[in-house]
Amino acid sequence: MENYIVSARKYRPLSFDLVVGQTALTQTLRNAIRQNHLAHAYLFCGPRGVGKTTCARIFAKTINCLQPTAEHDACNECESCRAFNEQRSFNIHELDAASNNSVEDIRSLIEQVRIPPQIGKYSVYIIDEVHMLSTGAFNALLKTLEEPPAYAIFILATTEKHKVPATILSRCQVYDFSRITVADTIAHLQFVARQEGVEASEEALNVVAQKADGGMRDALSIFDQLVSFCGKQITYERTLEVLNVLDSDYYFRLVELALAGDVQQSLLLFNEVLNKGFDAQHFVTGLAQHLRDVLVAKDPQTVVLLETSDAIRRHYQEQATHCTAPWLFQALDLANTCDIQYRTAKNKRLTVELMLIKLTQLLASAKPASHTTAASQKPAAKQTAPVAQPKPTTPPPAPSPAPSPVPQQTAHPAAAPQPAPSIPELPKIPTIPTIPSVNGATAPTMPASAAAPAAPEKQNNPFSIDQFVSAWAGLKDLFPEDPRLASVFEIYTPEWQEAKQQCLLTLTNPWQEKEVRRHLRLIEQNLQRKLQNDYIKVVVEVAEYTPELSAVTAEDKLKRMQEKNPNLTQLRTRLNMVLD
Repeated sequence: MENYIVSARKYRPLSFDLVVGQTALTQTLRNAIRQNHLAHAYLFCGPRGVGKTTCARIFAKTINCLQPTAEHDACNECESCRAFNEQRSFNIHELDAASNNSVEDIRSLIEQVRIPPQIGKYSVYIIDEVHMLSTGAFNALLKTLEEPPAYAIFILATTEKHKVPATILSRCQVYDFSRITVADTIAHLQFVARQEGVEASEEALNVVAQKADGGMRDALSIFDQLVSFCGKQITYERTLEVLNVLDSDYYFRLVELALAGDVQQSLLLFNEVLNKGFDAQHFVTGLAQHLRDVLVAKDPQTVVLLETSDAIRRHYQEQATHCTAPWLFQALDLANTCDIQYRTAKNKRLTVELMLIKLTQLLASAKPASHTTAASQKPAAKQTAPVAQPKPTTPPPAPSPAPSPVPQQTAHPAAAPQPAPSIPELPKIPTIPTIPSVNGATAPTMPASAAAPAAPEKQNNPFSIDQFVSAWAGLKDLFPEDPRLASVFEIYTPEWQEAKQQCLLTLTNPWQEKEVRRHLRLIEQNLQRKLQNDYIKVVVEVAEYTPELSAVTAEDKLKRMQEKNPNLTQLRTRLNMVLD
């Protein structure tokens, strides 16, 4: 029985033409080989499963080929190519830095660099997962990496470029591998399916590509898993069952229910998802992704951001025609907020259900608001229309000797009754009473209501020192979130200066002074309110610190002790005590 080989190994590219999704990068490497512009060190970095090690092996095989083709590809017929294909080449050395990351491992590698190649022109050293090397190993590699022998080429591969020291990066040509797109992954999976005689639907392969997240190795591993379960017929439903992926149809149905405002069916749909064993947070993140895809499908310019098959893309575009952009913005915000709150929520299911209820009520809450706005604007337009009529630009006719007033014309009994516009009644202007003056003339007097309001009188109630101290201590309640500042009002009591109507607060460090001055206005207002005295002021200053001299020698200590207790001198004399 023939040994089974997984697809990731069986269909590993053997030339640059077969590498998927890295066209620009492979073309650059091929041009470097064609022009014989080979660097002594390369760094291949990018996500997992995108072809870093594969490209390194193809590059090493091509530059050692004894009979390259016209396109400067490996011939696969010379001794060097056959040795590479049979995995017995001595020109290519691979080192796994994840398990060989010590200084001794790098020293052993440097010893190998001294040996020239036996067949071919170059000895290629591929160090995979180079970011796992220790600091000492990186330092040991620096000199050889910068000035290797003419026949030695280093290719470093890593998934975490930021962990590689800058001293290593500066000695390498850096090639950044990109994630493989969904379309490229589907195309390659279809090629593998044809080679294996497997019939796979495009929707099923789209799920595989989405699950692989840009890695071809992951996609091929999932494909092998599906073949083991489904056999030669891979369907969309069986793929969802194997990979435990939530069907996108649930999200399409949920959006339709939300647009219809059906709260009950939305909750039942969520309950069905939970009964199938899916995590609620996975459902929320999937809903947010679905709403994002619907949003980008609304505009032909952004539909290119939708990484999916053509059939599903058309489904998104069809649903996007029923959704407005403002509704999608609010729905995305609800889903994102629910995802953030889910991690800390006590009742996680209720959190998701509340999000679904709000989602289904978005249109219902928006319609009354729009009707109310329109209804409130129409009467306003009717009321203001008669008043806002512009004056005629033509000059008015000459006045007649006895013009008839307008009210009499409108009140003529023969005139047809016209509905008068409802003009709001304006407030009456108060008349200004007059008083006779001495010379018989009248002088206007302002009414009491029209006079300017008098400024409130400042309070200046007396208070005792105890009342002031109590009011000062109560200021700590103003800063419950800043215990250090609140402690100032417990530790320090200012000195009240009656003559200046101010309190002098003496602090011991500049930080306290800065914080008190920042809240000085709030402190003064609270003191004035509590003591009913608007003339209270607070003055802040910092006392100069004079360190106390400490006793160092035995004589100083004795002198200090005698100052505190004079009887110590008599005791020393009686006992005839001397200092050591």
